Amino acid sequence: MNIASIVILLPMALAVFLGFRARRGVKMDLRQWSVGGGGFSALLVFVLMAGELYTTFTFLGASGFAYGEGGPALYIINYTCLAFVASYWLLPPIWRFARAHGALTQAEVFAKAYGSPALGLVVSVVALVALLPYLIVQLKGLGIIVQLTSYGALPPTTAIWIGAAVMSTYVMVSGMHGSALTAVVKDALVLAVCVFLGIYLPVHYYGGITSMFEQLEAARPGFLSLPETGRNPVWYVSTILVSSLGMYLWPHAFSAVFTAKSERSFRKNAMVMPLYALVMLFAMFAGYAAVLQVPGLAGGQVDLALLKLSIQTFDPWFVGAIGAAGMLTALVPGSIMLISASTLLARNLYRPLRPGCSEAHLARVARLSSPLLTLLAVALTLGGSPSIVSLLLVGFSFVTQLAPSLLAALLGRPHANRFGAIAGIAAGSGFVAATLISGASTRTLLPGAPGWLHDVNVGVIGLALNCVVMTAVSRLTRTRSRPGSLGPAMAPMAS
Repeated sequence: MNIASIVILLPMALAVFLGFRARRGVKMDLRQWSVGGGGFSALLVFVLMAGELYTTFTFLGASGFAYGEGGPALYIINYTCLAFVASYWLLPPIWRFARAHGALTQAEVFAKAYGSPALGLVVSVVALVALLPYLIVQLKGLGIIVQLTSYGALPPTTAIWIGAAVMSTYVMVSGMHGSALTAVVKDALVLAVCVFLGIYLPVHYYGGITSMFEQLEAARPGFLSLPETGRNPVWYVSTILVSSLGMYLWPHAFSAVFTAKSERSFRKNAMVMPLYALVMLFAMFAGYAAVLQVPGLAGGQVDLALLKLSIQTFDPWFVGAIGAAGMLTALVPGSIMLISASTLLARNLYRPLRPGCSEAHLARVARLSSPLLTLLAVALTLGGSPSIVSLLLVGFSFVTQLAPSLLAALLGRPHANRFGAIAGIAAGSGFVAATLISGASTRTLLPGAPGWLHDVNVGVIGLALNCVVMTAVSRLTRTRSRPGSLGPAMAPMAS
């Protein structure tokens, strides 16, 4: 075992230690395990939400997309900042409603807002289907990072199994408390590594960031612009729309809302988080720096751009430190996803089958679900998967289908009822699923449509279908059900 491997494995041991330490003095019932008892400070909420944002996508996806696509990669900065701005108004009413009604999961908010357990079940299924690709992203990224930065001493399969075991262990022991404590260490390390790489690599190889872009444009004219087809302005804008709407609709991001002690936490965070998004920009600078220094990467290999350039540039011990930071970007967000998915399974899928079971029983079911979900994710990861960005965009297309019914409830007006919400989500997510399974696109589905429509993100087409169906069904069934509401009164509307 080399020095890089030792440096990588140390944070894994630290994560397990912090997981056991975090449960001291805490009676680990389901509320404490899943949302930290709803008593986290603004700082811890900030760290958790940043922990969800800075995943292996930061190290591999953002830098790899910059390497492979050039200018279109900047959509990442746009959608995250737009989502942060929207969170100022979006998250406080969700927090108030969840606190008033004891909701611990995303599905429970929808179910109580519309007075429909059936809607809660639909949301649970969509959320879990969307979350699985995101969890695979973390494990896939973990294997890539550890294999490369350990110089092959730790094969990707071994790294994935070790990481999955560590993640599952501290999730079962301390839940959200362990994730929050580990996220503090992760964020500090990731911030330092990404900023350093984003500045040092362009300066080292090109003489500066401005010079790097000038040399890129000279070597590959148009690379930093949006092309006329494919990743063109239509794709760019529609992908920003889907991603910004969906960012806080991921079940793990939604669950982080429930951990806050006060709704003021979200407004404080909304003012700071756009600046924090610059961490992603520095990772992209490293990807751009690799274009001329590590040429020839294609397909899924583009995700390796940052790591290959780092190995080419630094001593093994520092490469190990980069690997350690990257490894934590998989463990922390992955643990939060596991907690959210396990809580959804226990409260929204298992409890309806066992309505008389106790909260203690549900807590045991949730804890035992986490290693089972981990095994499923590992099996799918080892079975092969596409690039990091492709996986993430698939998840976004699904989870964003929850946006119309959530926004309708937030408006507190008769825009939608439970029948319309269920029908809209089913239509939108069904359309996205059908296109993914069949391999169809807007070009094959609508061959006679204007050319610009062929480049629209498929998630936007699903959203349009979702809104039309939701509105039509709600109007047709208006006398049979009252609209949902997350408005000031915070009272669920009866069916």
